Amino acid sequence: MSRRFASARESLSVLDMFKIGVGPSSSHTLGPWRAAQRFVAELDLERELKSLRVCLYGSLAKTGKGHGTDLAIMMGLTGADPVSFPTDRLAETVKAIRQQKEIRLNDEVLLSFDPESCLLFCPAESLPEHPNGMRFEVQYKDGDEYQAVYFSIGGGFVSRQDELGVSAVDFVELPYPINTAADLTRWCRETGLSIAGVVEKNELAWRDASETRRAVLKIWQTMYECLYRGCHTDGELPGDLQVTRRAPAFNRRLLDNDLDYTIETWRDAIRNSGTGFSHALDWLSCFALAVNEENAAFGRVVTAPTNGAAGVIPAVLWYLLVFEQEQPDDDVIMQFLLTASEIGCLFKKRATISAAMGGCQAEIGVSSAMAAAGLTACRGGSVDQVTMAAEIAMEHHLGLTCDPVGGLVQIPCIERNAMGAVKAVTASQLALFGDPAKAKVSLDAVISTMWQTAADMSDKYKETSEAGLAVNIPISLSEC
Repeated sequence: MSRRFASARESLSVLDMFKIGVGPSSSHTLGPWRAAQRFVAELDLERELKSLRVCLYGSLAKTGKGHGTDLAIMMGLTGADPVSFPTDRLAETVKAIRQQKEIRLNDEVLLSFDPESCLLFCPAESLPEHPNGMRFEVQYKDGDEYQAVYFSIGGGFVSRQDELGVSAVDFVELPYPINTAADLTRWCRETGLSIAGVVEKNELAWRDASETRRAVLKIWQTMYECLYRGCHTDGELPGDLQVTRRAPAFNRRLLDNDLDYTIETWRDAIRNSGTGFSHALDWLSCFALAVNEENAAFGRVVTAPTNGAAGVIPAVLWYLLVFEQEQPDDDVIMQFLLTASEIGCLFKKRATISAAMGGCQAEIGVSSAMAAAGLTACRGGSVDQVTMAAEIAMEHHLGLTCDPVGGLVQIPCIERNAMGAVKAVTASQLALFGDPAKAKVSLDAVISTMWQTAADMSDKYKETSEAGLAVNIPISLSEC
């Protein structure tokens, strides 16, 4: 497996790593949604269109139905924004397209479009560049045709075929360019800044500091609202697995059914609900389950760095704010998320954050490393302890496969977020009690190892539902 999408020349912002969108998958939902938007933007809608066809290949075809890839494509074609479109209107919007067999491109041009024949899943075919490929084709009434191939490369990032080999985002000159963990620690030593401080300086290349702060705090607010909804929404998750949401029951039990609070006062209720390591651990697991149950239900989530791993970072950050901070502090939130984002950038540049390329180590593993780094920084750890925490977290996710049962981001994905959150906290504790000077494994070494492991991993363990738990569970589930 060549390094087709990891680019040391990428200039990545915190807002590239954390994107507001819709579940359940950044690569199978958010990415295709954005690809469809891009394709429509390239069309000449002043000319009369005759037909439109979309073909999905590889992993998108094999597990796309469970991930809502077809839904995402249709929503993207309409021009809907995944950041703001009301999630409770998704089902009715797609149902109308299917029933009426027509779609309004960019909410402007009405075109005949029957998803059964115009949006095709091609599981037997895979494009050579990446397993998450999709081809868009239109024919104009004057006989001209236009087509484009896009790849959803993880974390909501999208590359068109002619963009491969170059950065998936525009290159921006940064005052402190960072391609490796060694670069990051060198800049921190030379400037005397923390990791978050270096990131803040680099973010000025895109926008002023106040705008970055507002945007990052909005990211956290979206994470928190998702977490709160997940802890207060009962029922079954979509799909044939009939998975019951567990976070609300956790929440009620841990609060002894005392639910007399609001979204603003929930933190105080949690803090007053009990003490001890086991109690805090129960809450940490509850937080992670809540986010990914919302994600699985097509809720609004934040890629962190992906949707499938969206629960780890908000769970660990909320754990910090509830159990280790006297009062929620915006500066702490900024430090956590800016630090975590830079660790995620290193993995994206030098390895992958796509489960279709690297298995679940590329999602839960990376998110756990990011969360461990953010937590360690906020606990007062040195730069070396922060990178050590990230290394420890990833080291113990190496080789983790992606084997979603029924092609749904539910089993084992939801529980894996809880495990990733617990490992992040443990990694932080080990790093804070450790001596980085005596560490045998560097963060750069573990990133390279993750990429090599991804290359050696069988493709059937990379988000195809062709191996692992996906084929070894009771037949009543595997037939879904």
